[in-house]
Amino acid sequence: MITSTAQTESTDRIRSATFRQRVVSADDAVKFIHPGDTVAISGFASAGTPKDSIVALAGRIGQIRSTGTDFTINLLTGASVSSDTERLLSEVDGIALRMPYQSEPTARGRINSGTMDYVDIHLSHVAQQVWLGYYGKVDIAIVEVSGITESGELIPAASVGNNKTWLDVAEKVILEVNSAIPSHLEGMHDIYYGTALPPDRKPIEIAKADDRIGQPTFRVDPDKVVAVIRTQTPDAGSPVAAPDAVSQAIADHVLDFFAHEVRAGRLPADSLLPLQAGIGNVANAVLSGLDHGGYRGLSCYTEVIQDGMLHLIKEGIVTHASTTALALTDAGFRDLEANIDFYHDRIILRPQEISNHPEVVRRLGIIAMNGMLEADIYGNVNSTHVMGTKIMNGIGGSGDFARNGFVSMFLSPSTARGGAISAIVPMVPHVDHTEHDVQVIVTEYGLADLRSLSPRKRARVIIDKCAHPDYRPALDDYFLRAQAATGSGQTPHLLGETFAFHQRYLATGSMK
Repeated sequence: MITSTAQTESTDRIRSATFRQRVVSADDAVKFIHPGDTVAISGFASAGTPKDSIVALAGRIGQIRSTGTDFTINLLTGASVSSDTERLLSEVDGIALRMPYQSEPTARGRINSGTMDYVDIHLSHVAQQVWLGYYGKVDIAIVEVSGITESGELIPAASVGNNKTWLDVAEKVILEVNSAIPSHLEGMHDIYYGTALPPDRKPIEIAKADDRIGQPTFRVDPDKVVAVIRTQTPDAGSPVAAPDAVSQAIADHVLDFFAHEVRAGRLPADSLLPLQAGIGNVANAVLSGLDHGGYRGLSCYTEVIQDGMLHLIKEGIVTHASTTALALTDAGFRDLEANIDFYHDRIILRPQEISNHPEVVRRLGIIAMNGMLEADIYGNVNSTHVMGTKIMNGIGGSGDFARNGFVSMFLSPSTARGGAISAIVPMVPHVDHTEHDVQVIVTEYGLADLRSLSPRKRARVIIDKCAHPDYRPALDDYFLRAQAATGSGQTPHLLGETFAFHQRYLATGSMK
């Protein structure tokens, strides 16, 4: 229960008399949601996900389903949301369709069993597809904000994601005003209202990572707002493990590559080019490694900021970081709140259609660093499907940055499951990023620079530099026999054996 002090603070966050009159309980708010509705919610990498309304919605769905009445919704988000959100709604079988990204085991199980439809798309494409009606009408949006101004403008929370689009297109809106969000977050956001559909598009005028082109608040038609909920629940932290020997080795290879590119005159000596790093332990290790690289004046143009980026900003290594979400640990959130005045003018939060916009990524010359599940010997990357069939999380924003970045890097430990799975295989059974979008592959054993290499030369350097020693002999044998086969072609394969590694794992529990 919210205390009277918290109620006073929450009321202060709702500075509009019009919206104060629409404050209701979460249980009453979710009564506006009906079976079959398409519901768009805020949240990106857990930050900014609605809290009380999701608990209430899961309870409502579960109670109605217990009577024998079907109740499912189509759930649209920015990317992943808090694990509690997907778990609660999945446990009551409340989601019929999920889009565009997920990372929670219960939901993943429903998707892989075929009981939940899942559409995995590039994050920069979501807003356009929703505007064009690919998913039908959006019946209701639930958006977390940190406050409402006197004039009814909405102060965003710790993520922006697709919230601008949800507020624009939804027929009804529920606002969850969270007073646990530091009030000094106000003004850190840059909400751009200049996007349009073809043929009316105009250039996105971002020439530097810290350029501002929008306003600090969301707009919403007050007539669409059917309920306002007060809450005082902090965002759930995004846990990141400390760098281990493997992730540190990968980071060291990446940093050596940066030094090589500086010496070759392809990157500026001190400031490199704007960095993008996917979420996870390896990406965080790479960012932490920059602390010792002698760089200054770096910038970041990415979709998530992790704890490692806060450290770089605090140390003056990174001067500006643009993102759409703060994917921080609990300690990271405490650091942000304690030093919010310092971070305020060094971090910009944008809508994901801008943070991931291909035009901007190409113009700025982004150094894109993303994780993968596996790569084949020719440089095709699978970042989504285990054994080619079971979805892990989704493509997220990796494709937005990989295809359009100045340098496209994919990073992974060389093995998984205690060495039973090789991250380098003869052919990936699912392709998210073709060889044309993959320039550099890195494991703890080395870095394969694939630029300017033909497929056969790519295979040689990937096997030699990136494969685990336990798997190199088998990969060598496959590649040599494929080259010797009649009609081997530009990209030699033994079609009867291309998935032998995966078939062996499914049969024995190991690719060895």
